[in-house]
Amino acid sequence: MKSESVRDEIRLRGLQFFGYHGVLPEETVTGQRFVVNLALRVDLRRAGNLDAVEETVDYGQVYRTVEEIVTSHPPKRLIEAVAESIATAILERFATVALVKVEVEKPGAPIPGIFDSVSVCIERSATKAVRSSDRQ
Repeated sequence: MKSESVRDEIRLRGLQFFGYHGVLPEETVTGQRFVVNLALRVDLRRAGNLDAVEETVDYGQVYRTVEEIVTSHPPKRLIEAVAESIATAILERFATVALVKVEVEKPGAPIPGIFDSVSVCIERSATKAVRSSDRQ
């Protein structure tokens, strides 16, 4: 199904993990908190009509997928790379996801000044992703 024709979304917001990603050496030693927000574009009509959990995306598996990437070693230098890894993994593992929007926030980014967080937002569609054969 084309992502343009599907408007339904499953959103996971405020997923928090401790990771060691960063450009500066101290970031890879002491680590910091990362916050991930996701929007998964999925056709939810069948799940809604049948009230059947097997017709939707398992939120727990999505959470574990993100956790695995954010807490992984070796760490990535850029949150852009973290976001790309998350998007790729979700599109590979969850066949019903037509499009994924990923935001990775870095509340403790080592920059001078007062701010809530620095974040990267990306959007990737299944039509442009390479999918593995062991999808859900």
